[in-house]
Amino acid sequence: MSLRGKAAIVGAALAGCGEAHGKSAMEITVEAVHDALADAGVSLCDVDAIATCQPLDMLSGLTLAQELGLNPRFTMNNRMGGSSFLSHTLWAAMLLELRLADTVLIAYGSNQRTASGKLMTALGPPTYEAPYRPIFPLSSYALAADRHMTQFGTTREQLADVAVAARAWAQKNPEAFVRDPLTREDVIASRLVSDPLRVRDCCLVTDGGAALVMRRAETAKDHPRPPVYLLGGGEGTTHRDISEMPDLTVTGAAQSGAAAMEMAGARPSDIDVVELYDAFTINVILFLEDLGFCRKGEGGPFVESGGIAPGGHLPVNTNGGGLSCVHPGMYGIFTLVEAVRQLRGEAGDRQIDGAKLALAHGNGGVLSSQVTNILGTEATL
Repeated sequence: MSLRGKAAIVGAALAGCGEAHGKSAMEITVEAVHDALADAGVSLCDVDAIATCQPLDMLSGLTLAQELGLNPRFTMNNRMGGSSFLSHTLWAAMLLELRLADTVLIAYGSNQRTASGKLMTALGPPTYEAPYRPIFPLSSYALAADRHMTQFGTTREQLADVAVAARAWAQKNPEAFVRDPLTREDVIASRLVSDPLRVRDCCLVTDGGAALVMRRAETAKDHPRPPVYLLGGGEGTTHRDISEMPDLTVTGAAQSGAAAMEMAGARPSDIDVVELYDAFTINVILFLEDLGFCRKGEGGPFVESGGIAPGGHLPVNTNGGGLSCVHPGMYGIFTLVEAVRQLRGEAGDRQIDGAKLALAHGNGGVLSSQVTNILGTEATL
């Protein structure tokens, strides 16, 4: 069964991004929910399925239902890290297509910056890696970055170019948490955290929440905003611990991207805007390769050319990404919100003219879970 164009995102919203003093993770989530419902012109009582994944609450689906006063027919709480929300859209589309639900709510929120100022995780250290005292999850990504540099000649400067491009996009986004100028030299001179990654190679620590409302395509045009259709999706899981990753230079995005493209009937060259989970600068290089935007090993020169920055031939992370805009523990749902805004033509100074097809990609664990969504306007159906 193809899910192409069967469901659409009809509401999207952000809440508490940056710093949300005095608010809990769930309070931020609920705020995003109400704003997304208002954006969709949908009443809370219309919601009959919810999907969520909170940073520390293992039963967050139940918690969110209780906080909203809902008695949903379906509750999804699958936890794969930051990729979870792009999986939720696929589950939502299936529920809607099978008419097991009529309105699906996807939501997330975290107060990790004002609550602790660092990444909050419910995961314990991997058994066979713990004796080496890695910084979790940073050292895992540093290992992948080092391998890519060794195998393909990727340079320290090329990694820095990813962060510089993200900052350039953030400077066009008034909602971005960090908008100061950033140069290659700034990135390379920043504090070394886990060789070869430096502080500016790492995502922000912020608060923030987001929510999406999905309904069947047949009713999608009955809402105030232009619907954004789910055209394709795919997943790829390769490991949990980085020590078990089959190849440190190849992620499950090669699998998820191919599946999403096939369902959507699209090719990488058709995509107008790309939103990637950039927890670390190496992520963008790996995902551009594995999703087919350049050949394996050519991600470094691809970003060095300026192609992903404003004015480049492939706009990537147009909100500033997790590196410069927002990163409240799990960033995946924010790739979807930005893709929706671009396809609606609501992105202000960073708007990509004529954007009709967007790719949003989520990463979970330590390059462990990869999920790709391809979204499109009505013109792409």
